[in-house]
Amino acid sequence: MQNDEIDTALLALLAENARMPVTALARKLGLARTTVQSRIDRLETNGTITGYTLRLGRKSVPQLKATALLSIEPRSGPAVLARLKSLSNVVRVHTTSGRFDMIVELSARTTEDLDDTLDRIGDAKGVRSSESLIQLSTKIDRG
Repeated sequence: MQNDEIDTALLALLAENARMPVTALARKLGLARTTVQSRIDRLETNGTITGYTLRLGRKSVPQLKATALLSIEPRSGPAVLARLKSLSNVVRVHTTSGRFDMIVELSARTTEDLDDTLDRIGDAKGVRSSESLIQLSTKIDRG
């Protein structure tokens, strides 16, 4: 069964607040509580909803965020990835096409900590070059 407009509205409400009670969701959607609960159950069963998560507030999250764009040597991906996994300030790694091979999302508590992490990334065997971008502010966050 395909997701419909009600499912889309339900998902938007859950994305806004995954802890919203089913009764409140039902009230906002103009549906019975049991209908909303069965839709949530179906969305979980069909894989549309794969889990619920916690988003930390500003006071809990390291204040410095950066992105490192990496160019790597051919066939060095697994070694570079293993090195990145060992660095606690590495939050996410994406492979990509184009001028860079990997996008590395970083977070750190201090500029010194960020600088050390960037040095360790640059020194990793297989990293040809890197370019780093420090995030100044977040204008849109739909995560």
